[in-house]
Amino acid sequence: MRIAIASRRNLLKISALTWLTPAWAQTPQAPLPQLGSVVSLPDVTLLGGAVWTPQNQAVSTLVVYWWASWCPFCAVQSPHIEALWRAQKANGLGVLALSIDKQESAASGYMKSKGYSFPAAMLVGDVAKMLPKPKGLPVVVVLKLDKAKGREGKVVFAEGGEMFPEDIEGLKKYI
Repeated sequence: MRIAIASRRNLLKISALTWLTPAWAQTPQAPLPQLGSVVSLPDVTLLGGAVWTPQNQAVSTLVVYWWASWCPFCAVQSPHIEALWRAQKANGLGVLALSIDKQESAASGYMKSKGYSFPAAMLVGDVAKMLPKPKGLPVVVVLKLDKAKGREGKVVFAEGGEMFPEDIEGLKKYI
C-alpha cells in the first residue's frame, strides 16, 4: 500500500484551518476568488484615519491581505508581507491589509508594536461587503490593477492559510 505524503503547505493548512482555529472562527465564509475573476475595490479608511482610494494608488499589483492580531499564523506571515512591500513598493506593488479584529485598537496597537507600515484597515461596513474575508487566515489575494478601470483588479493569485517566506517573496513576479 502506498501512502501519499501531503506537501508542507497542505499539511500546514490542515492544522491551521482545522485543529487550531477556534470553533467561532470556523463559520462558513466567502470562497477564495477565482483566478481571472475581477474584484471591485472600495475606498477604505485606514487605521489612523487616512483614506485609501484605488484610483489614487500608483501601483500595478495589489496584495490584499486578511489578518488578525490574535492569529499565530498571521504573526509569522506579516513580517514577510512587510518586507515584500518595503522592497517592492517602488516597483509598483501595493498592500491593503484588512484586519478582522473586533476592536480597531487591537489592530492598530499590534501594527505599531511590530513596526508594520503597510496600509491596513478594519474589515467593516462597505469594505466587508465588497471584500469579504475568504475562508482561512491569513489570506492573500493578488490583483493586477487596470488603471483605465480605476476600481477593479484581476485576480492572479489567491491563497488561504499561512504562506512560506519564499512563497511571499515570489509574489513579486506579479508586478
